[in-house]
This record gives sequence, structure tokens and C-alpha cells, in this order.
Amino acid sequence: MKEFTLSRKIGFITGPLLCIIILALPFDIINPAIDKVVAIALWMIIWWITEAVSISVTALIPLALFPLLGIGTIKEVASNYANPIVYLFFGGFVIALALEKVQLHKRIALSILKITGTKANGIILGFMIATGLMSMWISNTASTVVMLPIAVSVIQLLIDDEDGFTKNDRNFALSIMLGIAFGANIGGMATLIGTPPNSVMLAFLNKNYNVDIGFFQWMKMGVPFSILLMTITHFMITRVFYRNGLGTIGKSANIIQTELDKLGPISKGEKVVLAIFLITAISWMLRSYLNNLLPDITLTDTTISVIAALLMFIVPIDYKKGSFPLNWEDTSRLPWGILILFGGGLALASGLSQSGFIDMIGDYISQQEDWSMWVVTAVLIFLMLFMTELMSNVALVTILVPLVVGIAIGMDVPMLQMVIPVTLASSCAFMLPMATPPNAIVFASGHVRVDQMARVGVVLNLISVGLLFALAYYVIPVLF
Repeated sequence: MKEFTLSRKIGFITGPLLCIIILALPFDIINPAIDKVVAIALWMIIWWITEAVSISVTALIPLALFPLLGIGTIKEVASNYANPIVYLFFGGFVIALALEKVQLHKRIALSILKITGTKANGIILGFMIATGLMSMWISNTASTVVMLPIAVSVIQLLIDDEDGFTKNDRNFALSIMLGIAFGANIGGMATLIGTPPNSVMLAFLNKNYNVDIGFFQWMKMGVPFSILLMTITHFMITRVFYRNGLGTIGKSANIIQTELDKLGPISKGEKVVLAIFLITAISWMLRSYLNNLLPDITLTDTTISVIAALLMFIVPIDYKKGSFPLNWEDTSRLPWGILILFGGGLALASGLSQSGFIDMIGDYISQQEDWSMWVVTAVLIFLMLFMTELMSNVALVTILVPLVVGIAIGMDVPMLQMVIPVTLASSCAFMLPMATPPNAIVFASGHVRVDQMARVGVVLNLISVGLLFALAYYVIPVLF
């Protein structure tokens, strides 16, 4: 349990108090509808920033207060918590749970490490690629937790060798830890289900503006972007900031092989889960072609995701024993709070939109004739990227995406050119341990200091601003 710090105590009182004060004012600040939504939004923002209570608990506030204050009916508000994007992510979580249960994700990661060889920088790259690939499909936290003990075993080889733990050895240990954390953060950007902010953004656009981005359509942008950013990150870590000067680390291959041997031959359970996973991934990529080929059915990314989740419970591994990849008891490990967070974020965003708040922002921006779209986009990317170092990226995207959409509408520019890069910026948190769970996990290993992470992180943050700006200018207009 987190310590109930002074900042949390202050936030706990300030959030609802500010809401009550605004609602009790004898005059309108803007108009009654907007005032009510803004009052609740400020309460939620304060609790999200200070983490006075769990961010998922905060996400339940609209479900309780919106109907009470006449901001939509309970049916209308509750529909946000059952949005199709919520079920897209639910299916993704179930797939990830099955991968983890049969340890297929670990086998894939070890196989990648085996391919990348025993040279020091190759090992670092292997850890980054393996973590990034896992993070495309399972949570970045789980990806990091899987890779960390393997990395620690490799580092232990250097601690135990005859020359002791030299400066070069320490740089290698630091690089491998940073590589795992940053690889997990970067990998999540490649797919719609890789990190929650992507789906929060899509759900808002889909619900309020009928904007649909296909799974494969996103990957055509996300995968190359992730590869480019990961390549730059590897170069900055190993060639610029923390050169290790090490050659081959011979016994590392033995450690990787030992870990693979512990898994044993690929099991029937792994084969079943792998088959379902591959069919799901291919279906996501070929959805539009499948719909054209089979006109009597309608496939959506969410439908595919839910079918895959269902298959994990009903396709037998051993029919005689009644053995399946998952049983319902396994779902106790699902991050249900994230699904509630999606719903609360959508409810808040819908309230802001329907009350006229977003239109008001758009009207104000439309009057600023000397504002440049590209300057505004760059500033928004910069703000998102550095703010995400200090608070939950899901909560931040939930708060800022409606505002960014309002700005785009006011400037009469394609909203995706502003919204997508700003959303991706929320995943580019490289500076501080508290910014993301992977950063915190590798920091806890004892091989990374705050100043070491910040030193390379601030440069990667600035590079990310440039890459995201280029993405907005050159790539998004072509793909979307």
C-alpha cells in the first residue's frame, strides 16, 4: 500500500472541496452545463495528479455524479464503461494472461536473446527487442518483470569474473537495465493494445467523432516508429552515454540456454495459445480483406479480440482432463482497474464534449489567426512528454485529448495530425523512475541511479519531440 503522503492528503480534500465550491457559486462561471462538468473534471484531475486514491476509483466518479447532477442519464453514462474499446482491451488482457500462464512469452523472449548473440551490445539490443515485442501484446510491466531476472543473471557473470565489477561492467549493467525499461515503453506504441493511452484516444475519437483506426492501420505507423525510436535509443545508450567497451560475454549463452532448458520442450498448451494468438494477430491485420471476402459477417477489432478471449477459455488442451489455456479463476489477475479507468475517462470526455466545453475551446482557438498549427502541435507534444514523467499517462491522455481535439477543431486542421503524436508522447517517458512501471522496476534493481536515467532520458525526450513532430508532418497525412 502506498504511503498516504501530505500531497495525497491535500489532494484528497482539495478535489471534492473545489468541486463543491464551483457548484455552490450563486452565479455561472461559463454556463450551468459546462460548470458542472468542469467542477467534476477538476476533482478528478486533482485526484489523478496527486493519486489521493487509486486512479481507477477516481474513474468511477462520473458514474456516480453525472446522473445525480443531470449530466446524462445513468444509462448514457454507464455506456462509456462498456465501450467497444474497453472490450478490445479486455480481449488483449486475456490473450496476454494466457501467454503468461503457459510462459510462451518467456520462450519467445529467450529465443530472441539466443539469436542476438553474446557480444555485449548485441545482448543489450536483444533484451530491448525481446521486451519491446512482448510489450506490443502484453503489459509493459509484465514484459519488464519477465526480462529482469534473466538480465540480472547475465550481469552476475560480470560481477563474479576475475577482474571484478569494473566501470565497463557497470555501464553494461546500466545499459541493459535502461534498455529493458525503454524497450518496454517503446514497444507499447506499436499496437493499439500495447499501451492504454492508444486505446483511450481511439475510444474518445470513435465515440464522439466516428473516427475509426484499424489495428493494422495503426501498426503501419506504430511499428516503424517504434523500430526507429528503439534503434536511436540503443545507439544513445551504448554509443553515446554509457559505452561499455566489452566484447563477447561468453557464458551469457549458457544462461539463456539454461533458462530455455528449464521451460522444457514446447508444451501442447503453448501450441494452443500460440495458434490462437497468431490467428488473432493475422485477423486484426487482414480485417478489411476478411470483411470483403465474407460479406455476410462483420468483423471489428473488438469482435476479433473478444472471440480470441473466448477461445482461450473453450479450446481444450486436454479434452479428457478438461484442461484449457485459461479458467475463470485466472481472471483475478486481470487489470480490471484499467478497464474502469477507460470507462471513466470516456465518460468525462463525453461530458466535456456534450456540455459544449470542447466547442468553446475550439471557438476561442479559431479566433487566434496568428497561431501556427505546427507550433501548437510541437508545444502540445512537448508538454505531454514532460508532464507524463510526473503522472499517469492514461489519466493524462484522458484529460488532454479532448482539449487537443478542441484546439484542432478551432484551428480547422486534421485532428489526427495533432491527437496521435500527442498521445504517443505520453509513452515517451524516459527521464524518471516514477514515470512508468518499467522505469521503476529497473531502478529498484540497484543498477540504475536517478541521475543516470535522467541524463540519457532528457535527450531521448527531446529526440522524441522531433520524431513525433516529423510523424505528424510527413507520415500521418499519408496513412490517415
